[in-house]
Amino acid sequence: MRSKKIASVVVALAFGLVTAVALAGSGPAEFVLKAKKGDVTFQHHKHQERTGCGECHHTKGPDGKQVIDEKGEHAAKCDTCHNKDFPNKKLNKPMKAFHKNCKGCHKEHKVSTKCNFCHKK
Repeated sequence: MRSKKIASVVVALAFGLVTAVALAGSGPAEFVLKAKKGDVTFQHHKHQERTGCGECHHTKGPDGKQVIDEKGEHAAKCDTCHNKDFPNKKLNKPMKAFHKNCKGCHKEHKVSTKCNFCHKK
């Protein structure tokens, strides 16, 4: 019985690793987010390697329903949910969601959270 549990865990980990490798490097290598305080050049592939896709590309909205973009894919644009109708006013704009998510991760990994680290004029 114990060996079946271990085998199940190994299979689950292997599946997760294969999925992560398959998704790593998908999308643009980097992109620029236009911002009033200076544009942010986001190193997409670098962040994918560290966090995976689900950290930014949610598959469910605040109501628990699947979030699908215009192509029928799960990686919907941020403002699909993070807009004036979003129930949490602290996250009702993509910029607010970015700041919360990015600053939290930067703190966790001991990376600067100063504005000019990301925002370049």
